[in-house]
Amino acid sequence: MRFNVFRKAKKAVTNYEDAKAFTMDVRTDLYSAVVTTSLSDKFYESADNRVDRIRALIAKNDPAFVAQLAIYTRSKMYMRSMPLVLAVELAKIPSTNGVVRNAVKGVVQRADEIMELLAYYQVANQRTGTKKLNKLSKQIQHGLSDAFNRFDEYQFAKYNRAAEIKLKDALFLVHPKAANEIQQGIFDKIAKDILEIPYTWETTLSALGQKKFANELEKQNAFRTTWEQLIFSKKLGYMALLRNLRNILEAGVSVEAIDHVCATLSNGHAVAQAKQLPFRFLAAYREVKVLQSEFVPKVLDALELAVEHSAINIRGFKSNTSVVIACDVSGSMQKSISAKSKIMNYDIGLMLGMLLQSRCERVQAGIFGDTWKIIHVSRRNILANVQEFYEREGEVGYATNGYLVLKDLINRGQVVDKIMMFTDCQLWNSNVVDHVPQHSITSLWMQYKKLAPAARLYLFDLAGYGNTPIDIRNDDVYLIAGWSDKIFDVLKALEDGESALAEIEKIEL
Repeated sequence: MRFNVFRKAKKAVTNYEDAKAFTMDVRTDLYSAVVTTSLSDKFYESADNRVDRIRALIAKNDPAFVAQLAIYTRSKMYMRSMPLVLAVELAKIPSTNGVVRNAVKGVVQRADEIMELLAYYQVANQRTGTKKLNKLSKQIQHGLSDAFNRFDEYQFAKYNRAAEIKLKDALFLVHPKAANEIQQGIFDKIAKDILEIPYTWETTLSALGQKKFANELEKQNAFRTTWEQLIFSKKLGYMALLRNLRNILEAGVSVEAIDHVCATLSNGHAVAQAKQLPFRFLAAYREVKVLQSEFVPKVLDALELAVEHSAINIRGFKSNTSVVIACDVSGSMQKSISAKSKIMNYDIGLMLGMLLQSRCERVQAGIFGDTWKIIHVSRRNILANVQEFYEREGEVGYATNGYLVLKDLINRGQVVDKIMMFTDCQLWNSNVVDHVPQHSITSLWMQYKKLAPAARLYLFDLAGYGNTPIDIRNDDVYLIAGWSDKIFDVLKALEDGESALAEIEKIEL
């Protein structure tokens, strides 16, 4: 099903469920669409509907804001593909001065992103088939030249892979000016394709995979030894470690190796440096949880500690603030964030909800579908809490009756300060008996404000479909979008009286 459409009536906008909805201003719409988009390896396919909508929104926005958004999503939201899209599309807008160059410089943070940006530039400018990529926008060229001056030989060699656009192609296209003789030597090696092959976990395992073994036992021993060497050599980065936990456990590595893995995973400094999206920990947790290894409990503990460290800087709420966290588990939320991912919008909502719960002292959390149900869990063991909520989603059905959260508070006469809804914003009223005008989320919020005048409603948009179930410009209703724990920085900005876009506007160009 497609949920990224909305229909316009003569006097109103409706969402996918034909419930009354409200449009966003163009900056908020672009921000929401971008930070809730996970693009596959073929992100540059022009047929992608989401990219088409983002292109249209870019043209309606101020170029400086688009550049700030591109850098923000790369450096703060840890996104990779979408920032490249923003930078390339920005180059199509005339008279943007040095904005594009600064955007490119800000979003290219790994050597392979030079080639990825060019891959998107090629398709975005219809340089496919017989039309080869032989000329660049000057702003793009200058930005990529700046990027070439940022990386050393190891970084270039690590990503010197066979692809449609190779590192050597990029060098000849961009013509970067070397800053010194050492860098000129690196550029010469790229041109001659003689960069020294780096020692990385990928190259090591690739070489092992091509080797022939006498029997399965010899193969098992070889992989166990190799994984142990990689672990102790510290060549296995945090993300690689997180993504290979299943392989490491199945290889049967030693107790000492597992101790090292767990110590790295749960190290607060390592977690901060790794800048992982919260759902990456959840994906690893689920991969490990089903294994038969005797080390599974130890690794799960390490993952829980890692998530606690990742949440440490989230600004929560103390005992003087009462918070309700409502996670949407409807059918529309059970949509994978990309073709290759097992993670759904539903998972992201639960993960972010439990992260926030861990930082609040007076908090009620629950799930809503056909009904609304409060589920009490400890504020600790964040990943286990997500899993418990996940396994109980069928208890409330699969509609999107978010209005029941407000109705429950009104019926109980309970005054709270903050109501946080983690949702795709496709909320409606599926209850035919209860389907009366005063039971829309808008009317119920107006009722609740009479009971709790100081209350605030926050919608955490996890899908970016371009509309909201309630007008976010009035009556203490706010929209926050994205999948990173950095969305809580936006929450802080709102609490401090700034706009939801304040963090983006702080980016210097």
